[in-house]
Amino acid sequence: MGGFFEAALSFPAVIFTPLLVVVIGYWLVVIVGGADPDGDGDGGDAGGFLGFLGLGGVPASVVLSLLIAVAWFAALAGGELLGAIPAALVLAGALVAAWVITRLGVMLLRRLMPQGSEPSRADFVGLTGIIRTGRVTATFGQAEVHSRDGSSAIVQVRQAGTDDLRAGSIALLYDVDPDGEFFWVVPADIATSPDQ
Repeated sequence: MGGFFEAALSFPAVIFTPLLVVVIGYWLVVIVGGADPDGDGDGGDAGGFLGFLGLGGVPASVVLSLLIAVAWFAALAGGELLGAIPAALVLAGALVAAWVITRLGVMLLRRLMPQGSEPSRADFVGLTGIIRTGRVTATFGQAEVHSRDGSSAIVQVRQAGTDDLRAGSIALLYDVDPDGEFFWVVPADIATSPDQ
């Protein structure tokens, strides 16, 4: 075991050893719930310095952790296996290997991570739906709404006025009530009428 510590604390691996200790500590804090790996500002953003390096689109904490771990391992293995090569070349090779492997990992992770913002009820505001209950009142009603991606959903709807919204009527969803988890609706012909 003494040989491992000696190798980890010799050049070029010693450059990455303290960084690897920080990475391990960070992920231990994440595991116990003390940090959010997505809360580092680069989750899903392909811009910035990491984007310039081709490592954007994944949370920066994941990218940097992978980059540091691979660079440490490559420097450790290169320093031990290629003892005749100058340590500066091993360090450069470790950095290049870390970038290539991290780039491949980021490309794979980008495919697995969801793209865009999470869907919300507010996405339905402005769409029309077909009333599916016998009537819609201030306390009761449902409508079938087709979202922009083609999927449909049955949503709870309410109307403030006394307009006649019955089964089969087309209604416009104009607002969402997040506390009551329903949409406010008006008849679609009133919403599109130029004199209203």
